[in-house]
Amino acid sequence: MSACAGRTIDRDDVALIVIDIQDRLAAVMERREEVVGVASRLARVAQLIGAPIIETRQYPKGLGGTVPELAEALETATVVDKTCFCCASEPGFVEALQATGRRQVAIVGMETHICVAQTALALLDSGYRVHVVADGVCSRFPRDYEIALARLRAEGAVVTTSESVMYEAVGRAGTEEFKALLGIVKQA
Repeated sequence: MSACAGRTIDRDDVALIVIDIQDRLAAVMERREEVVGVASRLARVAQLIGAPIIETRQYPKGLGGTVPELAEALETATVVDKTCFCCASEPGFVEALQATGRRQVAIVGMETHICVAQTALALLDSGYRVHVVADGVCSRFPRDYEIALARLRAEGAVVTTSESVMYEAVGRAGTEEFKALLGIVKQA
């Protein structure tokens, strides 16, 4: 663990959780493009540093699959289909997260006040260090998004941004990883 780890992203202990960025759900999100772009860039950085990715899909029969523009970035992800709003209530999710051996999570996805919030709160209760990526989550209505982030912050989650997560994960300039990071960041 680096000297900056603890309250920042620890590349050796973080897992990326991508919650329910699906066709029918994304279609009604005002910030759809931004959230999909952030999730894609974070997935590429996770692959760059060797961090595991867990992708959830809420009732795919009804809400559709992962949005096509994100599917390629998530090709190495462990996929968990679910019906519970809280990912931590799905045995497959719990098993996948435990199998990573990681105790820190960075969360992106839809909707902030429902599946994201319930999952983040449950993971906090289970002793995980939770980072919610503010530009990588959204809700249909701004008020739900804003209140959810305030609630998560008050409960002990780190509310952060995608660039903070990416730069903390890579950790230093002057490396091949850093050059790759710059290419990913420029996709924004």
